[in-house]
Amino acid sequence: MTTADTTPLLRIGLLGTGPWARNTQAPALAAHPGVELSGVWGRRAEAAHALAAVHGTRAYTGEEGIDALLEASDAVAFALPPDVQAPLAVRAAEAGCHLLMDKPVATTVAGARAVAEAAEKASVASVVFCTLRFAPETSAWIAEQAAVGGWFTARAQWLGSLYAAGSASEYADSPWRREKGGLWDVGPHALSVLIPVLGDVEHLTAAAGPADTTHLILRHTSGASSTLTLGLSAPPGAAGVEIELRGERGTASVPGWAGAETAFRGAVDALAEAVRTGVPHACDARFGLHLTELLAAAEDQAQAG
Repeated sequence: MTTADTTPLLRIGLLGTGPWARNTQAPALAAHPGVELSGVWGRRAEAAHALAAVHGTRAYTGEEGIDALLEASDAVAFALPPDVQAPLAVRAAEAGCHLLMDKPVATTVAGARAVAEAAEKASVASVVFCTLRFAPETSAWIAEQAAVGGWFTARAQWLGSLYAAGSASEYADSPWRREKGGLWDVGPHALSVLIPVLGDVEHLTAAAGPADTTHLILRHTSGASSTLTLGLSAPPGAAGVEIELRGERGTASVPGWAGAETAFRGAVDALAEAVRTGVPHACDARFGLHLTELLAAAEDQAQAG
């Protein structure tokens, strides 16, 4: 019998039943060979029961259901608005559960700091799901560009058309996303690519663009600079993702990736590795806190004009 045959499944419970949970997280967890989907909790009982039935697991509801799911799980994955996620992540860490969180961890620095401190105090592993850090194609590209070095500047444009006229996306119904805009929704993705390649952010300048668009200029510890354009209200013809690096060896552009479900399976693998080894992942709750600090500073600058 091989080592893999004797390794117990990591029991992961899912908190949330919205489109993200239905389309990405629940399918990825249910299909993962190293995971037992230990249950689904939802604020709406009917949604929790429906999603649990699809994946052959148990539904949990109500306040008491949260505690019951935490007790039945080694780790929990979150598909909830960030400021609902944060206090529940603290609660989960205090219950001894490892954390697989969505980005941003919270939309307040205090909320994100509480999560990072709770995870550290409880000695639980944590991963924040920034898609490009875990999609196989892009995670390999990030590691390769970080190793190359010598980058002079970078440009990132992450424009969605979620709120463009005629959009029928079910993700447009998210109140937090509509309130906070592209800065908070897609900003973590772009920053999670640039920071490991160019170094941490030493200085940040932000300005508001059309609709929810935000422009950032960053100076990094490597000496490189970067510019970011982030938004969810672009016309469909203008939407898309581009990240380009320029430096001593020329230019490099981020490759395409297979999709969110494949990337999420990579995040599950990363959490399992952190649990097994005790070595924190680079994209953990502390990194999530740092992203929130940067986004909050950018939001303050953009709103101040």
